[in-house]
Amino acid sequence: MLAAAGDGDARGAARALRDGADVEARDARRRTPLLLAAAADHVEVAELLLHVGADPDAVDDRSDTPWLVTGVTGSVAMGRLLLDAGADLTLRNRFGGLSPIPASERGHVAYVRWVTTTDVDLDHVNDLGWTALLEAVVLGDGGRRHRAVVQALLDAGADPMIRDRQGRTALELAEARGLTAMAAVLRRG
Repeated sequence: MLAAAGDGDARGAARALRDGADVEARDARRRTPLLLAAAADHVEVAELLLHVGADPDAVDDRSDTPWLVTGVTGSVAMGRLLLDAGADLTLRNRFGGLSPIPASERGHVAYVRWVTTTDVDLDHVNDLGWTALLEAVVLGDGGRRHRAVVQALLDAGADPMIRDRQGRTALELAEARGLTAMAAVLRRG
């Protein structure tokens, strides 16, 4: 079951289920078949697993859940599927963050635009002291994708005045990094 889910083999996963495989089986890192499918963006396998009752909130040994990894992969299709299955948007990853934070860091524009339409807290501060907006500035490259992420967050009402642990706003961080185009986006709001 685990191998089929991780490989995106929907037929193999269905066969394993028919043969009595546990939909909540765990690998050595405590990942379930659904988490493996989500991490590899195998939507068809995830649909099957959710249909037979897979837990969309199963947590692995790194505090990842299927929903949280959609922020890493940037998969809107998987995110929608898991949201429809009742995924808990308040669960936190190993850094204390919610899915928009890694999505913003990675410049997943389509995902950030979509996730801003959900009930997820866009102003959530992770254990590093960063919101999605701050992370896009601190860990992003300042390029087109990260500027689009920042604009999407601002358009959705993310608070640009939240400060990091050193007391700096996203604008101050962009200016300090020499990200002039990013700073311009933040000034315009």
